Amino acid sequence: MAISKLAVISPKAQLADDVEIGPFCYIGPDVVIGPGTVLHQGVTVVGHTRLGCRNVVFPNACLGMPPQDISYRDEPTQLLIGDDNVFRECVTIHRGTTKENGFTQLGSHCYLMACSHVGHDCVVGDHVILGNNALIAGHVHIQTGVNMNGAAAVHPFTTIGRLAYVGGLSRIVQDVPPFMIVEGHPSRVRGVNSVGMRRGGIAEEVAEAMGKAFRRIYRRGRPRAAVLDELERETDWPAEVRFLCEFLRNSSKGKHGRYRESLRKRSPA
Repeated sequence: MAISKLAVISPKAQLADDVEIGPFCYIGPDVVIGPGTVLHQGVTVVGHTRLGCRNVVFPNACLGMPPQDISYRDEPTQLLIGDDNVFRECVTIHRGTTKENGFTQLGSHCYLMACSHVGHDCVVGDHVILGNNALIAGHVHIQTGVNMNGAAAVHPFTTIGRLAYVGGLSRIVQDVPPFMIVEGHPSRVRGVNSVGMRRGGIAEEVAEAMGKAFRRIYRRGRPRAAVLDELERETDWPAEVRFLCEFLRNSSKGKHGRYRESLRKRSPA
């Protein structure tokens, strides 16, 4: 274990034997850090935060800070982080609240670039990239393989679908469909994320089918519900197209096109 004498570490923190911690880091008493993890100088990890294996955290990142929620009353909520993630300079991830499941969760093999933020109660899948200054509000779900570019901002209770690509500076106030490119202010679907699908291991014939479904849904000017009815009745579509249809159906159930709004726990009047 390589730990700088200038780091401040609670004796109650649980650190794997080979963890590296640089100078001026602060590690709180309820923190658990897994094998192979490296914390560069000036990193803060507090709260009930658990980091998995081989994570790399760059200077001035803050993990497990209290949520930015005025109703939070210091409940023992959690931040759960998987393996092989990279957190660049000044990344912030807040722990959860009691409004949902009591935790914020981030998967494995993610890359969070400088100054990106993940708010309380978010659930982020594997292989997700957040560009510089990307801002993820509370209660957002980001599915596997999402690529979000710099300074994109996401509204609370939004879902970003699998292998979606979000353009820089985009204002995301509705669910982002899986496998699509979304960009703009306000944002809208621009096309199929063919590159992301290929990199995500999706077969070429599936990507071609997604292109055909995209044109029927977004380019022919017909009511979306009617097009989805047709696609769902047809039996030769791959599972990815059916997943897209289900995602769009769910989004239409929520307020302002955010499915998770329909699941939201409202405070009593």
